[in-house]
Amino acid sequence: MHLLKDILYKSGAVELKGSTNMAIASVTADSRKVQKNGLFVAVKGTQSDGHQFIDKACEAGAVAVVCEQFPEKLTEGCTYVLVKDSAFALGIIASNFFENPSEKLRLVGVTGTNGKTTIATLLFELFRSMNYSCGLISTVKNQIDNLTITASHTTPDAVQLQQLLAQMVKAGCSYVFMEVSSHAAEQQRIAGVDFVLGIFTNITHDHLDYHGTFENYLLAKQKFFNQLSPLANVLVNRDDANALKITENTKAKVHTYGLSPGADYHCKVVEKQLNGMLLRMEGADLGDGIDLWSSLIGNFNASNLVAVFGAASILSHDDSVHILTKISNLHSVEGRFQYLRSANGVTAIIDYAHTPDALKNVLDTIRDIRTGNEQVITLIGCGGDRDNAKRPEMARIAVELSDRVVLTSDNPRSEDPEAIIQQMKSGVGGQNFKKVLSITDRREAIRTAFALANKGDIILIAGKGHEKYQEIKGVKYPFDDLEEVRQTFNTASN
Repeated sequence: MHLLKDILYKSGAVELKGSTNMAIASVTADSRKVQKNGLFVAVKGTQSDGHQFIDKACEAGAVAVVCEQFPEKLTEGCTYVLVKDSAFALGIIASNFFENPSEKLRLVGVTGTNGKTTIATLLFELFRSMNYSCGLISTVKNQIDNLTITASHTTPDAVQLQQLLAQMVKAGCSYVFMEVSSHAAEQQRIAGVDFVLGIFTNITHDHLDYHGTFENYLLAKQKFFNQLSPLANVLVNRDDANALKITENTKAKVHTYGLSPGADYHCKVVEKQLNGMLLRMEGADLGDGIDLWSSLIGNFNASNLVAVFGAASILSHDDSVHILTKISNLHSVEGRFQYLRSANGVTAIIDYAHTPDALKNVLDTIRDIRTGNEQVITLIGCGGDRDNAKRPEMARIAVELSDRVVLTSDNPRSEDPEAIIQQMKSGVGGQNFKKVLSITDRREAIRTAFALANKGDIILIAGKGHEKYQEIKGVKYPFDDLEEVRQTFNTASN
């Protein structure tokens, strides 16, 4: 329990009706989760306005309400606190309620369109290999050392986030690596969170269904860096054209990474193979550079690895050679360029690529490591209830960089999957239609892609990666691309 007056500290309260000298047992912005002696924060969301549920929250046991406008009728015995921005206030209040856990951790935030999960997860694995106790908050999972907690969003809501960070403090974590989505920055879910390092990977076409314009999307990413303290550090991808824009208003110290020689931390891809690549890491205190072999593949992963090296160099006191030795032992993240080979020599690659830029990166990587006349067969869909402007672009990239393309269903959600496929088809030029098959059932599409393949061919199954479900009409059905491929391979070999 905490006194209301204590957890309101720095929340931006401007007016009060009632007493703040009362004990608060819980904090929530969801009226359905209000507990006895709880605090309800009314937040204006994209789907609903929490102010409409203030009376319901008080009936459920809330003894205090934080809001941007007082209701016409006040519940007797309930305290009302007026703030300018209740989403911001929620983050601050949640942080205070859980005793400001981020101040007791070395918290690293990773943001960008692509690469967030890979960089955050590789940093988590790297620092654990260097004997630090660590936490991970990612799209795939949340983890406290060996304890895994299922993730439902890239960045949890403000209360869940602070509670999770408090668990990490209690478990003795030194470092926490966290994905920061543009939605989280825009919705103030990271208000009250103290970061020691912010990493920017890149920004390309995505989430315009939510942000409206690319400029708004860029500004949402920028908000994360604007809130960093002068004592924090920033590590940005110098190869991205928006790197300088992203950091123009930050107070933190800026460092750069990338594949270009002008970056503070940079590397060259010396050799590429299907089972890995040879890199020469440069910058920092590496002199003429140090070579390392990684089982990860592609220029985008080379960029991810140099970001990991840069972050580790900024954060830790470990010797650079020691860091690079540990980096060379890291493996690919689940659903990120995972590959397996069938008994008859067909290679399948599972990748989360669900944006035009990510799909192009993966297909460019496959093209770079092709050794002969192998076919590249790409299976791709697009999610429903999301940015539909990228659908034709995804199909265009797939047909231009593949020999055959199977258009299929991803997570159609509330939309008609066949209508999504038709929108994708609008990006296929007339001369390329002969390359394309449309199969709505994803399981059947995977089997068909394999049936089209000959020995040595490469099948890319893109869009879902680590996901273990397919969401159709509000229901999540079990579905795992990797498992489907394994079953298809086994069936073909029997």
